[in-house]
Amino acid sequence: MSKKTVIIGATPNQGRYAYLAAGMLTEYDHEIVPIGIKTGELFNKPILDLRAKPKVEGVDTVTLYIGPRHQPEWYDYILSLKPKRIIFNPGTENEEFELRAEAEGVEALQACTLVLLRSHQF
Repeated sequence: MSKKTVIIGATPNQGRYAYLAAGMLTEYDHEIVPIGIKTGELFNKPILDLRAKPKVEGVDTVTLYIGPRHQPEWYDYILSLKPKRIIFNPGTENEEFELRAEAEGVEALQACTLVLLRSHQF
C-alpha cells in the first residue's frame, strides 16, 4: 500500500541520502513530497520550499534529513502535517522532538528509510 511520504531536507544532489530515499520510495510506489531549501526536482516532483511551509494533505510518513540543530524552527510545521510517523534517519535523532511528536500521538522512529524499505518494514 502506498504511503504518502514527505521528505524534509530533499535535495537534487545525487550523493545525498535524501535523494537516494526519494528514488527508493518512488521505486517502491510510495508517493513522495520533497520539501527542502534546495530548488530543483526529484523524480518528476518539484522540491517545495520548506521556508514557505507548504500545506500537504494525507501524509502518512515524514522522513527527516535535516540535523537536530536545524529542526526546532520546523517542529510546528512538521507536526502540522499530521503524519502518522516521523522517521529520524541516522544523524537526525533528536530526543526533544521525538518526545514532542509522541506526546502529539505521532510515532517517532529512529531508523533508516532505505533499510526499512529494503527489509519490507516501511
